Amino acid sequence: MKTSLTKLEKAWILYDIGNSAFILLVSTMLPIYFNYLAGLDGLSNVEYLAYWGYAMSISTLVVALIGPVLGTIADTKNFKKKLFAASMVIGALCCALLGIASSWLIFLVIFVIAKISYSTSLIFYDAMLPDITTEQRMDTVSSQGYAWGYIGSCLPFAVSLVLVLGGSSFGLSMTTAMLFTFLITAIWWVAMSFPLLKNYRQKYYIEHQEHIFQNSLGRLWHTLKTARKDTKIFYFLIAYFFYIDGVYTIIEMATAYGQALGLDSNGLLVALLMTQIVAFPCSLIFGSLSKKYDNKALITICIIAYTGIALFALVMSTQLHFWILAFVVGMFQGGIQALSRSYFAKIIPADKAGEYFGIMDICGKGASFLGTAIISMTSQIFNSVNIGVGMLAAIFILGLIVFRKSATL
Repeated sequence: MKTSLTKLEKAWILYDIGNSAFILLVSTMLPIYFNYLAGLDGLSNVEYLAYWGYAMSISTLVVALIGPVLGTIADTKNFKKKLFAASMVIGALCCALLGIASSWLIFLVIFVIAKISYSTSLIFYDAMLPDITTEQRMDTVSSQGYAWGYIGSCLPFAVSLVLVLGGSSFGLSMTTAMLFTFLITAIWWVAMSFPLLKNYRQKYYIEHQEHIFQNSLGRLWHTLKTARKDTKIFYFLIAYFFYIDGVYTIIEMATAYGQALGLDSNGLLVALLMTQIVAFPCSLIFGSLSKKYDNKALITICIIAYTGIALFALVMSTQLHFWILAFVVGMFQGGIQALSRSYFAKIIPADKAGEYFGIMDICGKGASFLGTAIISMTSQIFNSVNIGVGMLAAIFILGLIVFRKSATL
């Protein structure tokens, strides 16, 4: 089997490098900067974590509702790239606008729009996988995407880190340093998208029809009914709903969690940068292992590891604990996401990839909505963020049980 990447595969991987810079910013500096803005208005740590969690929940819920419809429309001939480009541009523009937000509420509104656009772009991006490579290479290419996304996003993040942590020595205020950070991330995101926009051609598609929106809703409804009858796809989607909940929630809430525990902000940022660095070789390792071992077994290992991570969060209280958690997350983060993406791409019809990845996004984004909401509400009820994060272990266990059932079908 051919091992070197094709030009189109490389272009596809580059977008992972581009969008990963935004999501790295979301999981590291954005919660800290939001905490800074919230502190100016006197919000407590618990209120700060709750409002950040609610913003995450709103953005993911919206995508869960609109994602399947947009994914179905994207299956129409020549529509996938147009919708991908539109969502990417809106997301990058809002990312840049975050730098001019003067209050925590305005900041959250702009952030929600940016997060929605980022997430919808990934629906179209993931649905491109059958178009840009073969079924035999999907595990490898998907893993390469996550791997290079993790390490490539470190470059703009490192520059931003210097500006934020050392900005005072350059005469930059926190607000000005963050303004440059948002601009750098937005430019990087757009620049890494150009090769894919130039080289991508939709290989699998549905012919253009009149009343495209109504027809897309009809096709989506038919696909939903079909997916329920295909037990392999149906049980995987249920399992994915549960286990990806914890994965996305841990990624998106890690810095906010550490901040709420009162840990040092600089230490949190460096620890999460380490997560990206660790995730690079580990994602490549999982890609290589998928050539020798069944990816269902590898996904199972990742789910078990994340269950342990959630349980560890129950006792986390020091900076060292956070570093340990960040390192272990880096080991399994890329593997579980990449293998889930490629596994799903293998078991669905290629010409309906947009529809099915839109449905998959209901599970992924719906779960993320549930996870962040659970942490936010539990933190407020028990006045303890440890209990909120620890609750994710039960969701991982449910995901593992259903996934093992799907693996036997």
